[in-house]
Amino acid sequence: MYKRVLLKLSGEALASKESTFDSKMLQQLAEELKKITEMGVQVGIVVGGGNIIRGKFAKELNLPRVQADKMGMLGTLINALAVQGALDQAGVPSYVQSAVEVPRAADVADARKAMEHLNAGEIVIYGGGTGNPYFSTDSAAALRASEIEAEVILMAKNGVDGVYTADPDKDPTATKYDSLTYLEMLDKQLGVMDLTAASMCQDNNIGAIVFNMNDITNISRVINGEKIGTVITGGR
Repeated sequence: MYKRVLLKLSGEALASKESTFDSKMLQQLAEELKKITEMGVQVGIVVGGGNIIRGKFAKELNLPRVQADKMGMLGTLINALAVQGALDQAGVPSYVQSAVEVPRAADVADARKAMEHLNAGEIVIYGGGTGNPYFSTDSAAALRASEIEAEVILMAKNGVDGVYTADPDKDPTATKYDSLTYLEMLDKQLGVMDLTAASMCQDNNIGAIVFNMNDITNISRVINGEKIGTVITGGR
């Protein structure tokens, strides 16, 4: 169904209750991504850093926002390298770019180089967010998806199977949306992604699909066109 996608992974999705990283999840993710690349789909990945540092933790340490965001960017690079390691074990070629300059760990983010590696059949993994504080990894996903001209952002959530009218854990009457526009999402303040990310996706005509990755096969099922989760549309 898609030629090129951008997969947005939360850092929490890579963790277990006992550890920063869940080796079984990383292995399953690598095997699922291998299956997708064998289908001829080009894949970019933006990884969050919530399994390493979260905003709440930074506040507890009384850290300035800029310092906390820099720590978060480095956390996302650690996660990007963990995903690359899992892909290596599965025999899947991959390439890591970072918006934060760490030359001995990854190349600096460059759209032209990313496209070259995608066209060569490699998975491109992005760490470092946008390289700037005050921007979320949602914004990083929208930026990288725009750069590589991805058709859709796959927002793989940890235990969340779509977008709801309210928090289903707090409101038993909450219902799931099958589809939304970016304007509806923002008007209803549904918190799926921030304003910067939504505006960039809308301007560049990039859709998004929010789905649960607890069943890792949902990634390939979404790519194959199965109606899973919530589809967000509304480009120019």
